[in-house]
Amino acid sequence: METRHRPAVRVICLDAAHRLLLLHWRDPFDGTLLWEPPGGGIEPGETPLMAARRELAEETGLDPAAVRDRFVTVERDVLWNGKRYVGPERFFVAHFTEERPALRSNGLRPDEQVNLHAHAWVARSDMNRLVDRIEPPSLTSVLAALAPDGPWRGLIR
Repeated sequence: METRHRPAVRVICLDAAHRLLLLHWRDPFDGTLLWEPPGGGIEPGETPLMAARRELAEETGLDPAAVRDRFVTVERDVLWNGKRYVGPERFFVAHFTEERPALRSNGLRPDEQVNLHAHAWVARSDMNRLVDRIEPPSLTSVLAALAPDGPWRGLIR
């Protein structure tokens, strides 16, 4: 299996009730499903913050200005589309003043539109009910680091 490092970012989106936005993707290679925060690759000439804001707008239609210049670095090791992606990714945080803001995915490429299965605003109490794999596996630690005063503190999965 091919191993790649692709500079990338993710955005931890929290609504007014501290629910976490997760996107439910279907791997085009083997059909497995996974939950993951919005995000993607950093394009040439972009800073990580610029990439986080662009990816949020493309994948969700949410206001990119909500992404704060605050991040934690997460070592990733994820299988996707027949390849293994490894290396550090910056996870930024975005807070929204409304509950469950509506998403628009019209910024997705055609192949992404086909593979985006669903999305969910997930409460802390519902995290363990998600059936499919959550990426990264350390997501709750990332949440605790980016929102230390919120309800995600102390959650262990």
